[in-house]
Amino acid sequence: MLGLGSAGAKSSKPSFVSYVTPEEIKLEKEPPKKEIHPNLLPGEVVFCCANPILKYTQDDLSQRGVFGTLFCTNFRITFIIDEASQEETAKNFKNKLYGENDIPLMCVDHIYGVYDEKRKLITGGLLKNKCPSKIIIHCKDLRVLQFCLTFTKEEDAKRIFQGIAHHCLEEKSLKCVFAFSYVGSTSQDMQRKWETILFDSPGDWTQEMKRTKAKCRLVTENENFELSQRLPKYFVIPRAIEDLFSNQGKGLPIWCWSHHSGCALFKASFLPVTQEDGDFQKHLEIMINSVAHNYLYSVKTEDLSESLPSIQDIQQSYNKFKQYFLIDNSTDFWLLDVKWFSSLESSGWLDFIRQCLQKAVEVVECLEKDNTNVLLTEGEGTDLCCVISSLAQIMLDPYYRTVMGFQSLVQKEWVAGCHAFMDRCNHLHQKDKECQSPVFLLFLECVWQLAQQHSPAFQFSETYLTVLSDSVHVPIFSTFMFNSAYHMESVMKAETPTAQSGSLSFPTVWDWSVQYDNKAQNFFLNPLYTEKVKIERTVRKPHKPKHQRQLSLPSSAFKTPPKKGFFKDETESLKKMLRVNRISRWMGSPDSPVAASQEFYESWQQRPLDYHGLLLPCLDGPALRLWMQRYLRWIPEVHILGGGSVAVMTKIMELLGQVQDLKRMLEHRDSSQAAKLDHRPQLQHRPISFGSSGRISSSFPFTYSRNRSFRPIIPTGLLQSLMLTDNIANQEDEVVEEVSLV
Repeated sequence: MLGLGSAGAKSSKPSFVSYVTPEEIKLEKEPPKKEIHPNLLPGEVVFCCANPILKYTQDDLSQRGVFGTLFCTNFRITFIIDEASQEETAKNFKNKLYGENDIPLMCVDHIYGVYDEKRKLITGGLLKNKCPSKIIIHCKDLRVLQFCLTFTKEEDAKRIFQGIAHHCLEEKSLKCVFAFSYVGSTSQDMQRKWETILFDSPGDWTQEMKRTKAKCRLVTENENFELSQRLPKYFVIPRAIEDLFSNQGKGLPIWCWSHHSGCALFKASFLPVTQEDGDFQKHLEIMINSVAHNYLYSVKTEDLSESLPSIQDIQQSYNKFKQYFLIDNSTDFWLLDVKWFSSLESSGWLDFIRQCLQKAVEVVECLEKDNTNVLLTEGEGTDLCCVISSLAQIMLDPYYRTVMGFQSLVQKEWVAGCHAFMDRCNHLHQKDKECQSPVFLLFLECVWQLAQQHSPAFQFSETYLTVLSDSVHVPIFSTFMFNSAYHMESVMKAETPTAQSGSLSFPTVWDWSVQYDNKAQNFFLNPLYTEKVKIERTVRKPHKPKHQRQLSLPSSAFKTPPKKGFFKDETESLKKMLRVNRISRWMGSPDSPVAASQEFYESWQQRPLDYHGLLLPCLDGPALRLWMQRYLRWIPEVHILGGGSVAVMTKIMELLGQVQDLKRMLEHRDSSQAAKLDHRPQLQHRPISFGSSGRISSSFPFTYSRNRSFRPIIPTGLLQSLMLTDNIANQEDEVVEEVSLV
């Protein structure tokens, strides 16, 4: 209300009258903030939180970002944006356990603090220093998240910083892992997935022996781990072995797989070094003789610790390799882009992949071409033995190229094979990192190379392999948490509050419904996979081979002579075995195996390709590629809107959908089959709807297209060497408009 003075003169007193109290004005201008709480999982507890926290976007040095609240729980570090975004809800490939702004505690690799614009690696000894202005978190899945603490109260910033550093970097006991809290609070029924063979019962091993026609002996004496704590409860050995309890099970040839010709693949650990040379040689001869007597074939042994890199070399190589993908901002990316390929090559990671594939080809050649038993040896027999034996089985047996077969293979060779996942992945943040090594990731890398070269032969997609590599660091599943079967059983019985009522039953990683819904699981299937066509034979042939598993293509060069028994020249082989104990090794010269394997590969390449037969990788330089989906999915600078493999897959999906529609039309033309079609189950490989390829980026389905505009920052020296003008560096890329996903 305005009051006017007499005669229109200006009044010396304020003429504005307010009918609203100052308290009401303050309430209208600053409405009460709604408390933000994360959606907690069963058993998840919040340790500390801070607000407001600025989360930087990974684009440039402008330090742009979004404000929100940062939480630290017993499961993850989670950041909740103040302004709700519709992008997260629009995703059709969403993890139920953690989101884009969540980091499981086991997934944290390194934490850096920024003090006076200088980045320092955070360790336990630096917690007493002042609180940094910025926290940079490097994740094991190669994400980089940056949080600014300058807008937060000093007390809250110090609390969240110390809480994150303590729970992510300090050593912890296994009972403090979130899986124990989760399984103790969840009410979901942990039912066994019978499709995936877990190899935790005698029936599982008997089923596998029957499938591969193995002539071995199932060992059940270690059911209570009286024989050895480093061996599974149940395993298979040659029948000729009688003394199991010597050396606590060390040096036993553990059966892995049997070839349809009769030879087999075995693996064994080293004998104790305290034994004398005579006893060591005697035991080795007994083990090899047992394998030879069992299959009437010669035996080749291979010490993988001499022919392949050590676990320490693998760890050092991967540490160098992953640094080129942990990018803080676009400036660092363009600086690294100048020497990108030479840096990747100098790390040696790709060369280690090539060496593992090469050694697996040598094993396949012995089994397929030479009809020779192979015995792989290593220190504990649980690292590189698992890598090579698994790769050889994938190359030879098409069953292991299916989803269920591959999962069963991981269970047999890695989980039941007592691979030390807890030590190799450093789940408990131990200060002594000599045991840490990404051996399982090295295996997945080799499988990805095979799947890229022979895509129609694999039922699972590269997205499946990427998700599987991420799931190793999710502290909920028992699959990748323990060092052995004994370790898992003892911990679950002794360190859980329900030990008196029985051991806990953790979910396995193969229960994908815990992480993804059915729509998201469709991305795990390879649409290019060609199932084996069953040919109905109306005319009965007079002769059928004894074994019907056709795991490899026949070759005239490798066929057994006519009018012989099932074994290749078994009489001569038996005579040689009885005359002299054959203990063969691959030649020490590095050129000999490579040359022989190259000849074997060329002879295989000349035959018609059968995706359900023998598969060999091409080991030439250009054939080995970078796993771009896993390593480049979080770097926006390399994303291609509507391009990359997604664009190719979208077109293939469209063609596949058209082919299936035509098949349905042809089937419906026959009225007699119309009733049957109504009750026919749906196709297992339904085309996945990606939408228009122009709406998604090459990093799909892990990241989506965003509205970004950046200017490539190229060093001046490079511009001068290329004699480029400044106009190119000053030109700004066109802004890409974000298109909402349907």
